[in-house]
Amino acid sequence: MFYKIARKVSKLYANFAKKLSMKLKSLPFVYMATLLTALQFLSCKLTEKSRPAHYSAAFDWQGHRGCRGILPENSVEAFLQALEYPEVTTLELDLAVSKDKQLIVSHEPWFNPSICRLPNGDSIPRSAAERHLIYEKTVAEIRQFDCGSSGNPRFKDQKALKTHKPTLREVVAAVRAKYPNKPIRWNIEIKSEPAYDGIKTPPIEEFVALVVQELRALNLVSSSNIQSFDIRPLQILHRTAPDVELAYLIENADAMEKNVEKLGFVPQIYSPYYILVSTELVDKCHQKGMKLIPWTVNDVTAMRRLIRLGVDGIITDYPNKIAEVGNRM
Repeated sequence: MFYKIARKVSKLYANFAKKLSMKLKSLPFVYMATLLTALQFLSCKLTEKSRPAHYSAAFDWQGHRGCRGILPENSVEAFLQALEYPEVTTLELDLAVSKDKQLIVSHEPWFNPSICRLPNGDSIPRSAAERHLIYEKTVAEIRQFDCGSSGNPRFKDQKALKTHKPTLREVVAAVRAKYPNKPIRWNIEIKSEPAYDGIKTPPIEEFVALVVQELRALNLVSSSNIQSFDIRPLQILHRTAPDVELAYLIENADAMEKNVEKLGFVPQIYSPYYILVSTELVDKCHQKGMKLIPWTVNDVTAMRRLIRLGVDGIITDYPNKIAEVGNRM
């Protein structure tokens, strides 16, 4: 009995050893096949990333604050430089308001200590930044602050140069003088928050009225849009100036439908942070009749991905990178 059991165990062991040997022999092949498959997948992905992305003639390339990655933001020099790149169709900028009710091109309603210096050349202490409010200074006083010589610590390739925060009128005049025959669009952001009203900016109704007045005076209505994260100026414009095109800036991860419901109407442009863009979002925006133009995209691979998703334009700090992306069809 023991002998029969021993023979059966021996036979089972021999069969197991044979199968194990065959599996071990096949492992290098399995590994090689897996490796080759992975390499092919990665190769396809790398090829996709490096493959030029072609876009339509109507695609809207926008120079963010002119060309912040190249020259000081929101300066006359940056706007003129952005238009040196033939693909750029729109200049993106921000507005604050001076003490003498002029529209000042500035991202903050104060002098950012990272990029601006006091009239005497001293740096601005961070603790004192918001004590130097644009709304409390005249245009003449604002021009004395240097907002370019310090460069920008976030943009190492930016060329430092002495410059000031200009008025919107000053920027438009300079652009028209240098590019009299070039069609140019303007994407103009109203920098407002409820906490700013009457302190860092005019009350919102007055702010909006000043912007509309200047758009009409400069004959910009048909070649511009107003954008904002703050829904209040968009709602006021929708109600009082229906001929002004509107863009809703988005930085939250809420559904597009929820954001539009909060706004109360469908704007012409939906402008989210570019990381939030998906094929589904592009399709839903287009179904509602909205263009989708994301901000702020500074990586060529990301630009190509967004173009393939079907966005209608891209806002970038680096218009000098656009040529790497692809070309118009």
